[in-house]
Order: sequence, then C-alpha cells, then structure tokens
Amino acid sequence: MHYRSFQSGVSVFKGLMAFCVGLILSVTPSVGGTAGDTAASKPGNDLWMVVEMLKSHRFVDLTHTFDGNIPHGPGFQPARRTTLFHYDEGVGTVGAGALRHEYTHVGQWGTHVDPPAHFIRGLRYLDQIDVREMVLPLVVIDIHDRVEKNPDYCVSMRDVAAWEADHGQIPTEAFVALRTDWSERWSDAKRFYNQDADGIAHYPGWSQEVLQYLYEERGITASGHETPDTDPGMAASRGDYALETYVLSQNHYQIEMLTNLDQLPAAGAIIIASWPKPREGSGFPARVFAIVP
Repeated sequence: MHYRSFQSGVSVFKGLMAFCVGLILSVTPSVGGTAGDTAASKPGNDLWMVVEMLKSHRFVDLTHTFDGNIPHGPGFQPARRTTLFHYDEGVGTVGAGALRHEYTHVGQWGTHVDPPAHFIRGLRYLDQIDVREMVLPLVVIDIHDRVEKNPDYCVSMRDVAAWEADHGQIPTEAFVALRTDWSERWSDAKRFYNQDADGIAHYPGWSQEVLQYLYEERGITASGHETPDTDPGMAASRGDYALETYVLSQNHYQIEMLTNLDQLPAAGAIIIASWPKPREGSGFPARVFAIVP
C-alpha cells in the first residue's frame, strides 16, 4: 500500500509556527509603531500572537466532570469531598471565611492519566513526564460503527490502514485517540461496564498489533480511549491487562475515559493533556482538551 507523505510531529509544529510567523509579519508594525499597537504586536512577544491565532479555533473539552458517583473500577471507593472551610460559620468542619474542600479519591478517577510507573517498576512517575509531551498532534481512529455492532470489537490494522489511506502516515510524536463513542454510556455505570450475567464486561479495546505499530513503527508519544481500560472488557474481567502493560512498558503515558471524541476531526487537531504534579504519582485525574482546525 502506498501512503501519501505526512508531516512528522515536529514538522507539524514547524508548519504551525511558520504560519504564525507569517501572520505576525503581516500584522506587526515596524519598531516604534503607533500608540495603538498592542503588547502582542511588539517584537519578542510573538508567542502571544500564536495564542490569539489558536483562540480563533474551536476548543473541545475531552474531560468528564467527576464526583463520587461516576463509573469506577472494582475495589475503588467512591470519591469524597469534605468542606473544611465555608463562607459561612458552622458549615465547614474546620472554619469559615473562604471555601476550601478536601478531596479523597484514587489516582485513576474519572478521565485520568496513567504514567509508566502505574504498572512498571522503575519507569517514569507523573512528575517525571516532560511538559513537552502534553501538547501533541492529535490522531483520532474511529471504530464506533463497528462497536455499535459488536461491543467486544478491538481496533485492527485494517482500521489503521484505512486512516492512513485517507490522511497519510500517522505523525511521530502524536497522540492517538481511539473513538468508540463508549463515553455516551458515562451517566450509567451499569451500561458503561456492560457486564453479562456472569460478571464479564463487554466493551471495546485496543489490540497488540495496533499498539506495537503505533509505538514502535510510527513513534507516537501517547494514546487514549473512552473506555475504562486499554484492554477490552472481556480481557480486563479476567485480570488480563497485557495491552496496558505493553503501553506503559514502552515508557509512555496514556489517558483513559476520554469524552467528546465524536466532536473531533480524524486529523489536524492538537491535544493538550495536563495534570497535577504529585511526587512519584502513579495516576491522577487529568484535564484534556483539543484545539480543532
């Protein structure tokens, strides 16, 4: 199969910067310009112009709102929020004058990040992941139509080949998201885990051949999905997390329980995935969004 050439992750951003430089040159007055010049137009403030350009595009939040009642894995206690301080006297458990909450939840709660150390001893924790890995070209592989017919469906190389036939080679240093539309079940934990009478979950997942291709052949930086696990539900139900183990063993992170992937194009968007920085953190709720062309 002959693939059209596609820019690498680095060249994607070079192209973005080249566009922005052209934009800057077209609107930036000469040094010593008029009194109406904005700070963004001053020499040395070029990145502010990039921000203005990006803000002209559509932003899509890929993060579920979480509380104590969302779907969560077996053995996890529901998240708790305690009001320590409240605006009014007598409400907070500690004092008044401001609103301060204490949160108690497992790291893998809601839309969350899994660092390599989550499964692999000796590899990176959350605080060791470079912030450069949090802003990436976004590839969306859409298998939702197959999942509608078969909830146990796993993405195949045929799906990846179809994406590359349409859009070109998956860029290096990309984030690849697997669209299944499973997030539409988020409001109902029973439907989200989709267990049969024997307690076996039925939800879609990745496949070994695809993950190996993406990480080893295409050199992607991270991947993510809408489902609770990298592995399909039938495998996870028997404690088989071979696919998640593979991803994390490559010293890459992943994002689980994404949402709104149906609002994204297959190619051309940028993803921003960020999270707090607990020392030697093994996972944490993430805030993830995309900027769409």
